[in-house]
Amino acid sequence: MARSNEPVWWSLFSAGGVVAAFLMPVTILLTAILIPAGWMSAEQLSELLEHPLSRLYLFVLISLPMFHWAHRFRFVMVDLGFKSVAGVLPIICYATAILVSVVAVFILAI
Repeated sequence: MARSNEPVWWSLFSAGGVVAAFLMPVTILLTAILIPAGWMSAEQLSELLEHPLSRLYLFVLISLPMFHWAHRFRFVMVDLGFKSVAGVLPIICYATAILVSVVAVFILAI
C-alpha cells in the first residue's frame, strides 16, 4: 500500500473547522460586542493580548483555519474543473497556509 500524506492535511482541515467553530464566536464576542457595548475597554483587551496564552490562542485561531481554507479551496478548484493545475494546486494552497502561520508566529512574537 502506498504511503500518503493526505491524513495530515485532512486532520489539519478538521482541526481548522473545529477551531473556527468554537473559538471564532469568542473572538467576535470580545471584539464586536463587549467592547462596543462598553463592558470591556480597549485597554483591557490590549492587556489581555499581552499574555502568552492569548498569543497562543491567536496563533491557533489564525493558523488552523488557514489549513481548513487551503484544503477546502484545493478541492473546490478541482471540482470547478481546474484539473490541469491539480498537481501544483496543493503545493500553492498548503504553502500559503504554512506561510501565513509562520508570519503569524513572527508577528505574535513581537
